[in-house]
Amino acid sequence: PNPVIALITEWKDADGTIKTRDAKSDLGGTMRLGAQSSDVTKGSLAHGIYGDVVTERHRHRYEANVNYLDQLRASGLVISALTQREQLTEIVELPRDVHPWFIGVQFHPEFKSTPWNGHPLFNAYIKATLDHQAAGKSLKVVA
Repeated sequence: PNPVIALITEWKDADGTIKTRDAKSDLGGTMRLGAQSSDVTKGSLAHGIYGDVVTERHRHRYEANVNYLDQLRASGLVISALTQREQLTEIVELPRDVHPWFIGVQFHPEFKSTPWNGHPLFNAYIKATLDHQAAGKSLKVVA
């Protein structure tokens, strides 16, 4: 099988040595940790939130399989941010004509949010819902 979301199986260690793991291996050391910078596509929802570059904290061991990116784009998914070094998918969106505000991120915005200073992603979501409500719009919920 070739999953759309896959385990990180190869990476370079701090000394430049290539390390590998598979799903049957001990998964220790397979996480992407810490701050990663990504370039954000102009005109995207993410660009309106973050600007040209976003730097966010990570703690995960899975990535979008690059073999499916063209297929996902052709099906309407907007890949709106890629890491600067590896060109890995960081932010995806649906076009606004499909959904008024749909965004998914690979990083953890909650790591940089406090009760007194909300993360830009959370602030943008709350503003979008308030604007949507003020415009008298509703969404059809499909269960």
